[in-house]
Amino acid sequence: MTNPEETIRFSVSLPKPLLDELDQRVVRKGYASRSELVRDLIRERIVEETWERGDEEVAGVLTIVYDHHQRELTQHILDIQHRQYVHIVASTHVHMDHHNCLETIIIRGMPAEIERLSLEIGGLRGVRFSELTRASRVSN
Repeated sequence: MTNPEETIRFSVSLPKPLLDELDQRVVRKGYASRSELVRDLIRERIVEETWERGDEEVAGVLTIVYDHHQRELTQHILDIQHRQYVHIVASTHVHMDHHNCLETIIIRGMPAEIERLSLEIGGLRGVRFSELTRASRVSN
């Protein structure tokens, strides 16, 4: 039986310009080897496809910056988080300055539900920045 932790070597043929771009990314992003970069690229694509399929639970981190002086905005953000269609795992709140708060919200649920929550919060008046980082289970 094959060990799931076993590393298998295989070769890939690439045109020289593509290999040059790969090597530049290895250096620019501080990877130890081409293999490390390729593994990360494959994992990123697996996460993207899991979200696109939409048929299994995933996780996400919604990062927002908002004006805490915007009337009732904080309450609207909390109301959206308390709905039952996604599970809020945790949130953090940081006061950036007199007007701006930074909040990260870790969410677990189905991709469409998380996307809906992200768009709903991101579209609120007074939210100045909103970005959803997508994650899912990925094999070694």
